Amino acid sequence: MGPWAGGQAELLRVPWGDFNCLRLGADAEEKQTDYVMLADIFPTGYHATELAHVKPGDQTVIYGASPVGLMAAYSAIIKGAGKVMVVDRHPDRLSKAEEIGAIPIDDSAVDPVEAVNEMTMGLGADNGCECVGYQAHDPAGEEQPNLTLNRLVKSVRFTGEIGVVGVFIPQDPGGADELATRGQVAFDFGEFWFRGQKMGSGQCPVKRYNRQLRDLIAGGKAEPSWIVSHELSLDEAPDAYEHFDNRDDGWTKVVLHPDLAMAGS
Repeated sequence: MGPWAGGQAELLRVPWGDFNCLRLGADAEEKQTDYVMLADIFPTGYHATELAHVKPGDQTVIYGASPVGLMAAYSAIIKGAGKVMVVDRHPDRLSKAEEIGAIPIDDSAVDPVEAVNEMTMGLGADNGCECVGYQAHDPAGEEQPNLTLNRLVKSVRFTGEIGVVGVFIPQDPGGADELATRGQVAFDFGEFWFRGQKMGSGQCPVKRYNRQLRDLIAGGKAEPSWIVSHELSLDEAPDAYEHFDNRDDGWTKVVLHPDLAMAGS
């Protein structure tokens, strides 16, 4: 975002860094892997639950067990949701969701809408989060930008609320169909309207949440580093990106340490 390219590098220029920086306490080094999650995925996952207005006791469904989706599930649990369901098809990511007490739903094995309805006495979830975006694929690998949105509408009960943090863009030249190239999706608006649902969307305002999430970490109430599968040097970043992009088993989240490469040189 913005005119400054690159954010995952050994050195970078940070305009207005004195405004963007977040002060950490004496445990900054000890909990650095937790705190680094505040840069993006933890606030973004939390933002999804804010848009969906997740409350204590709610039954919440999360579509997508990416790092952001897993953080949305974690945030819902921190907020006291009574049941959190996570839809994905990668076993390692679903296992991560299960580690924190969420219920994994493999959409390559079952119809996720039916599974959610069965778990909620046929009513649907109170609210849900879309954490996939326009690059959603069906289990066969075919891109369907509207897939998770429409499934989410049918998974959430009448008058329920939906938070969308999965990326949808104004243009996608390589889109799967003519609608997708213009950044449009075939959204089941009739179903959405009929159910009287509400939807919030958009990029996460990180500074709105990072202080309170920092204090949850400092107070021992949140440990978002449970998602981290690998801690590597910057020199290993290209291989790590390839593994993550291929959704290779076990590569759920990578933290890069530039100083590791420097120390070894």
